[in-house]
Amino acid sequence: MKGAECEFDLLIVGGGLVGASLACALGGCADAPRIGLVEAVPFDASDQPSYDGRASALAWGSRCILDGIGVWPGVEAGGAEPIGAIHVSDRGHFGVTRLSAREAGVPALGYVVRNRTLGNALAQRLQTLPTVEVITPAQPQALAIEDERAVVTLQHAGEARRVSARLLVAADGGRSAVRALAGIEPQSRDYGQSAVIAEVRMARPHRGCAFERFTETGPLALLPLDGRDRCSLVWSARSDEVEGLLALDEADFLARLTRRSGRLLGEALELHGRHAYPLALQLVEQPVGPRLALVGNAAHAVHPVGGQGYNLGLRDAAALAEAVIDGLRAGHDPGAPDLLERYAAGRSADYRRTVRFTDTMVGLFSNNLPPLAALRNAGLFGLDLLPPLKRLLMEHAMGLAGRQTRPARGLPL
Repeated sequence: MKGAECEFDLLIVGGGLVGASLACALGGCADAPRIGLVEAVPFDASDQPSYDGRASALAWGSRCILDGIGVWPGVEAGGAEPIGAIHVSDRGHFGVTRLSAREAGVPALGYVVRNRTLGNALAQRLQTLPTVEVITPAQPQALAIEDERAVVTLQHAGEARRVSARLLVAADGGRSAVRALAGIEPQSRDYGQSAVIAEVRMARPHRGCAFERFTETGPLALLPLDGRDRCSLVWSARSDEVEGLLALDEADFLARLTRRSGRLLGEALELHGRHAYPLALQLVEQPVGPRLALVGNAAHAVHPVGGQGYNLGLRDAAALAEAVIDGLRAGHDPGAPDLLERYAAGRSADYRRTVRFTDTMVGLFSNNLPPLAALRNAGLFGLDLLPPLKRLLMEHAMGLAGRQTRPARGLPL
């Protein structure tokens, strides 16, 4: 056993996008609690899976949260491409709608940021927070929930180490080890699709516009990246065609992408990287338990349509940080059942809304039955004729639907 048992107010397992964001939110408070942040791979490692070359679409509300927890200046310095408009279309049909930052009254609907940039900004912020101890490389091996604390046995740098906390937070992704050790089984439904992720260069400049094109095999997104003609590609394809897409040589892949994208940005000219990730809906019935809270993909994994994944997890982090800080200031235990139940109740509407939105979009736009095709195309045309409905869609896309936490409103915790 390595050293004496270490005690924290909170132990966050998972130093990816959501876990590190939660640590920054809590550690940046004037009366910050003692926080342990456990991560399997060091932040500066070349094989850090959370902070690779992939890109994330940050909603405007997420930009506000990152600004509120002191991370956005580092993100902006590393490169964040503003999304000034979103173009939504349906392949093979005439339905189309456009959402714009000008209509929404914001500088940008969101931003496209490489995960490596996010990781660097989070790591830099963590280094300035004296109440946060980063424990890496480490993985949880055993868990015991006691009346007043959770005790975790870690494999840390090749040795066993026991750590305890009044609240344990599982932020370790869709295959959460903490969730498994706690005996929590998520509900899961396979979409029969995988997301092919790559960076591409297009013939026409994107001009800050994100394109979401629905096809019979799943949605395809081209998100604007730094540089006038570079885009992040998220191509949702049927599971039975993914292997073939990955096996295509670059020229054939680019030719197929050009056709599938409807030439919205002209020819696809250049390809960088190509990886596939299976897509499934995964949701836990209750994101809290005794001395335990689940956030991010440990609590929910949704389809990438609309780019809601990290944004939903970041809202988890902001809400949990707000609940914990309010509880501590009132003299309450951060792992108390009533505090955790309030957090779970406050997040349930956002979960339901986001799952319903992504699920409906995938089902409605991946079906070519004529009645459904007519209905969805009428809906896309109708958005421009129904401003209140369009505003609701933009609020959801920007992460501004429902109750907003203090960080999302630009207020300190």
